[in-house]
Amino acid sequence: MNEESLRRANAFLAAVAERVQPGQVLEASPAEIGSSVGLSEPLAAARAVRALRARRRLEEVDGGKYRLLDPKPVEAGEPESIPRRPRRRKQAGGKGTPGRATYADVGHVAIERLIELGRELGTLRSASRESKHEAREARRAKEEAENQAAQLASRVRDLEAKLEMAEQNLRTLLAAAKGTAREDTPMTSTEMEAILGILKSSKD
Repeated sequence: MNEESLRRANAFLAAVAERVQPGQVLEASPAEIGSSVGLSEPLAAARAVRALRARRRLEEVDGGKYRLLDPKPVEAGEPESIPRRPRRRKQAGGKGTPGRATYADVGHVAIERLIELGRELGTLRSASRESKHEAREARRAKEEAENQAAQLASRVRDLEAKLEMAEQNLRTLLAAAKGTAREDTPMTSTEMEAILGILKSSKD
């Protein structure tokens, strides 16, 4: 079992262990469990079940359901506890040496391997499409955040410029008021309104 198959089998096993305890029968179908761990293709879930059954993690019961035997993850290189049933080899014309592979056997094994590789390729393509979609969403969110930050920075610069202008206008008015009146003379309503008008225009 390669690394990808091992990862899928252990993910399937962990999802089963979250639903039932060892010795209990799983009510959900393998397709439902596979979908919850990202195995959208039923064949991928079936391969995970087969690998777990061969290593005594799951056991098939009546009605096509499965019982959890052991929630321990499958280790890399762990051999199968239940060997697969040997294939019956056909002999051309009913003759041939028993146990010797024929061209038909080789072709059958090659076709099975091609089908298995095709399934794995489909799973990898699906994962690649999902990763590309997530990357696009992340880039879009980053661009929106950068645009918002630029707008806020521009707004801050505008407000700083208006504040500086308002301060300059206020200093000019105060200097003019001091030059035309004594320090103990209160400012008139007209002068106050003029100052407020300038400040409001600077704020806008």
